Amino acid sequence: MINHNEWLIVGFITSPQGINGAIKVKSLSDFEERFTKPGKRWIQKENEIPKEFELTSGFKKPGKESFIIRFREITNRNEAENLKGHKVLVKANSIPKLNKDEFHLTELIGLKVKILENNRSQIIGKIINLENEKNNLLLIQLFKNNKKVFIPFVKEIVPVVDIKNKFIIISPPPGLLEL
Repeated sequence: MINHNEWLIVGFITSPQGINGAIKVKSLSDFEERFTKPGKRWIQKENEIPKEFELTSGFKKPGKESFIIRFREITNRNEAENLKGHKVLVKANSIPKLNKDEFHLTELIGLKVKILENNRSQIIGKIINLENEKNNLLLIQLFKNNKKVFIPFVKEIVPVVDIKNKFIIISPPPGLLEL
């Protein structure tokens, strides 16, 4: 598991692009400069120690949440293919400043999870991790049975996020917490 205090996962390498070492990355970040501004990035395979790479260029694919990027160290398709499935990381201390009412996904870890029943909120668990590979999912540990469940992090299911008071309110469809 990644140390969220030291690293932020900003993307996943999905495939090589062309023959000269370009890489297609699925973005998990709202900050395009993570993939377009040259500088240091780190690549991590599964739970290995991240390796430093130098991003030289990148651009967003029109209408997509993916980018085509180039690292100085990757010069051909075979090298790019070897990075498929790896995570793209940045140092956690390089977090851009946010506006009021904005937050980083990693700030959700540890928040209490509340549910509204009969206009009263009840704490049912806490967020213990995030899963971002395909969609933004919150991994919640339920207090009543210690069960772990994933819930989609979408406005319809998570209408309230209160970072300051360290909780979210969920409105799950019937059966979601039983999966």
